[in-house]
Amino acid sequence: MAGGPLLVSILLSRLGRVGPVTWYLPLSANLVLREIGITLFLACVGLKSGGRFVETLVAGDGLYWMALAAIITVVPLLAVGLFARIVYKMNYMALCGLLAGSMTDPPALGFANQIAASDAPAITYASVYAMTMFLRILTAQALVLMLL
Repeated sequence: MAGGPLLVSILLSRLGRVGPVTWYLPLSANLVLREIGITLFLACVGLKSGGRFVETLVAGDGLYWMALAAIITVVPLLAVGLFARIVYKMNYMALCGLLAGSMTDPPALGFANQIAASDAPAITYASVYAMTMFLRILTAQALVLMLL
């Protein structure tokens, strides 16, 4: 659902104006909306996941699953990060946006935007995010069909 609004917003920002309507958002308003959005997102995630975390971690196979989750997360990120840096010579800021977009991780984008002096993280995030969401949906559908 997020891919459509993202593509429309990119298109409208590129056009700049459609008839009497100007699609311009001042930088200060843009920064405020980004911070509010990331804060609300993190608050919701924290409220939903923090209740039984320690209990789940120490009971049964919790540590085993956490280790597997860490491996599944870290190995692809390191592989893509090293490949993009060594082969494509991407700079650090663009690489931060690329990795945040590939994980569809707004807090990581927020961090990259805070340390960046340019829009490089946001641009690479936007270019990767839509394709990542599309592939996630497609992969889930393919797994369901294969497992039936």
